[in-house]
Amino acid sequence: MKQRQLGSDGPLVSAIGLGCLSFGGIFGATSQDESLRCLDAAWDHGITFLDTANIYGNGVSESVIGAWLKTRPHRPVIATKASIVAGPDRRIDNSANHLRSELEASLRRLCVDHVDLFYIHRRERSRPVEEVVQTLKSLIEEGKIGGYGLSEVAPHTLEQAHAVHPVRAVQNEYSLWTRQPEIGLIERCRMSGTAFIPFSPLARGALGEVTLDPTGLPPGEFRRQIPRFQPENWPHNRARIETFRNYAADRGVSPAALALAWVLDRGPHLIPIPGTRSAEHLAHWATASEITLTDEDRHEIDARLPAGWAWGDRYSDDQAATVERYC
Repeated sequence: MKQRQLGSDGPLVSAIGLGCLSFGGIFGATSQDESLRCLDAAWDHGITFLDTANIYGNGVSESVIGAWLKTRPHRPVIATKASIVAGPDRRIDNSANHLRSELEASLRRLCVDHVDLFYIHRRERSRPVEEVVQTLKSLIEEGKIGGYGLSEVAPHTLEQAHAVHPVRAVQNEYSLWTRQPEIGLIERCRMSGTAFIPFSPLARGALGEVTLDPTGLPPGEFRRQIPRFQPENWPHNRARIETFRNYAADRGVSPAALALAWVLDRGPHLIPIPGTRSAEHLAHWATASEITLTDEDRHEIDARLPAGWAWGDRYSDDQAATVERYC
């Protein structure tokens, strides 16, 4: 596995990380044993960067990683997040008290005394980001975190935060079907020495090895709410994706690996974090950093999946309520 630097002041990590959202059961029932096998497979493939959050399964994802660390000698670079307060009155809290208490709880679940990267999961609109960065800067000075990050933010928020203390990473959705970060954010990260961490780089499974059937998803599953998977949009999206699958097959690689290679090709400061709880699924894309795209590849991929090709929004209105929009 090739390596990339996690921000200008951060450690070297695998060029591809592992998103651990599904360890918490959001994409269907799972088990700790299945997740532990996935973590073992990730490490065996050279993946040294794990991404989780306090809200993933209400602490389950972090606890699984903690159980893994207690029984293995491995020492990955870990990123976690806080800010989202779950429940019927779901809200965002970037206050110092909340971030501190949630970080302490995360460290206990992870069985570590610090994490290399700590994100605010969403920006609290009523609280100045400069105030939030002062809290995060204090956590760095206390040795609780190595650096801080921002998630689902606009370029201007990165600029504001970075002026107070350097931002180690920004995490936003980015893939062949979600291209908004190309409008300023990826470039702003490059200019500031900030790593850009694309989450859902495989289009929430749409660009995976197996053709997705949204009607077969469990009731209440997260993707059932996403407009792109709705009956009026999915057939159009699937038809486009099939042309990409065919090209990947002609090239002799999996569609997931080719989709990740495309993300990696967008800049050396991009570190995608595809998510899975399956060691078998991970094997389909774990070697993507070894794929070198040619000009012909770029042209052929763009011809099949040009910017803006996807039908439907990436979130429902409810899901997008806490995302910072800028276009």
